[in-house]
Amino acid sequence: MRFEVTVLGSGAAVPTLERGATSHYVNCNERHILIDCGEGTQLQMRKYKVRLQKISHICISHLHGDHFFGLVGYLSTLQLLGRNEGLTIYGPEGLEKLIRQQLEIGGAHLNFNVKFVTTNPKESELLFEDKLIEIRSIPLKHKVPTTGFLIKEKPKERNLIKEEFDKTGLSVAYIPKLRQGKDVEKEDGTIVRAEDVTLPPKRTRAYAFCSDTAYKEDIVPLIKGVDLLYHEATFTKDKIERAKATKHSTTEQAATIAKMAEVRKLIVGHLSARYKTVEKHEAETQAIFENTQVVNDGDNFIIY
Repeated sequence: MRFEVTVLGSGAAVPTLERGATSHYVNCNERHILIDCGEGTQLQMRKYKVRLQKISHICISHLHGDHFFGLVGYLSTLQLLGRNEGLTIYGPEGLEKLIRQQLEIGGAHLNFNVKFVTTNPKESELLFEDKLIEIRSIPLKHKVPTTGFLIKEKPKERNLIKEEFDKTGLSVAYIPKLRQGKDVEKEDGTIVRAEDVTLPPKRTRAYAFCSDTAYKEDIVPLIKGVDLLYHEATFTKDKIERAKATKHSTTEQAATIAKMAEVRKLIVGHLSARYKTVEKHEAETQAIFENTQVVNDGDNFIIY
């Protein structure tokens, strides 16, 4: 099952010709999720071959324009394309009012249902789950109420060893129980152990999105061991006072969080437009957490 992340926008505050406003596309087991929707996101989706109609969940981190100004335009485009499937949007208090007022004032009427779910910036919550994945919020620290998002797979079932199962003489009706790791007792009292006829399941994969935020160690337990962590690094370490004033993070702070959380890979973005190159960001993050990459628009990460 595919688990991939595409960075649609990697800049901070002001979009540039090189970096669009924040937005990420996630395909987790064919659940299609958009995280943030800054100005121009729908154009970025077309540019990087993301099908607009595929999205079923949209997660908005906070109400700064570079993270949601593209939402009304995207919804309007879906209407023009004839969408009829529902859509769920998770975001802070006030987002629904903002979006519905803009649509109403502009005379737009959506022929598909849009459900808004208000996030809680003070505690982690389960926002969505089905049999394959779940989406949780991550409380962040910024100038306005802000949440990050954790997208992870549900635990998988064990894998059947057909040859060993056939030797047991059990009915195939017992396969689901064995794959769940449960032993089975035969009519003669013999116990068929799940571990003898199945292999351990593949490990579950996870992606965490943490932007915008000041340095916040509280999030470490929530993102512990994730395969891929996106953490903002708006500033290099020499701008730490500016980072504190604006409640953003520096390169060193992002890398420290990744190291504490023992993640497999760190990607950093939300770079201030003042930076024309990424060499300093790379050097400062990799000095603390080696497996770090500074992202650019269009970067794609497949989680194995």
